[in-house]
Amino acid sequence: MKLIEAANYEEMSEKAADIIISQVKEKPNSVLGLATGSTMLGVYKQLVEDHRQNGTSYRNVRTVNLDEYIGLSPDHPNSYRYYMNQHLFAHIDIPLSQTYIPNGTSDDVEAECQRYERLIESLGGIDLQILGIGRNGHIGFNEPGTPFSVPTHVVELTPSTRQANARFFPSFEDVPHQAITMGIATIMKSRHILLLASGTEKAATMAKLFEGTVTTDVPASVLHTHPNVTVIADQEALSLVPDEKRKVYGK
Repeated sequence: MKLIEAANYEEMSEKAADIIISQVKEKPNSVLGLATGSTMLGVYKQLVEDHRQNGTSYRNVRTVNLDEYIGLSPDHPNSYRYYMNQHLFAHIDIPLSQTYIPNGTSDDVEAECQRYERLIESLGGIDLQILGIGRNGHIGFNEPGTPFSVPTHVVELTPSTRQANARFFPSFEDVPHQAITMGIATIMKSRHILLLASGTEKAATMAKLFEGTVTTDVPASVLHTHPNVTVIADQEALSLVPDEKRKVYGK
């Protein structure tokens, strides 16, 4: 695991975008694993701006998103399909037919999980997977206690995760209780993983991550066992990580 420190959210976003852009330029038909949430907004803004100014092309890129709420249609303003279209896909040259997100309105969500897993395999696996990290250490929607061996699956969202996402909905009651998420085993098959963290609300979680103990209590800790992980975090997110730990993992 390699740590890149950023001064603030803007610098974190720029550094992350640089890695993604380099991946696309080096391998124009890359498979990118994408994430949603407020942490990613700055990254996608940078990618859109680079596409406009420098013409970086995504015409041959394929994307697979981490997760989707169960029960929200693709055109629902709080669905992750809507988020991706609004913040990235509509502003670059990627064909929508090459962008994949779990179907949260499937009549058989268990079968949808299996279909999505097969889809990722059919694309040749994920070249670069972007992750955020939840306040409870979740990656994707893999909550604490999730076995590291699970593939794409249906998850019951914890009250803390639903509360963290409530700001995007009219009320807490409107936040879905379930989601389809890439499993930890699926994520760990990615050839390169990029984890982003920003803000003081992530500081305690990042401190646990950099303790180095691998435990299902902190799902993101499994990344210590992956051979190619880059963490980009700003100073607020790293504020509780001791200097000696920063030096051990630092670039």
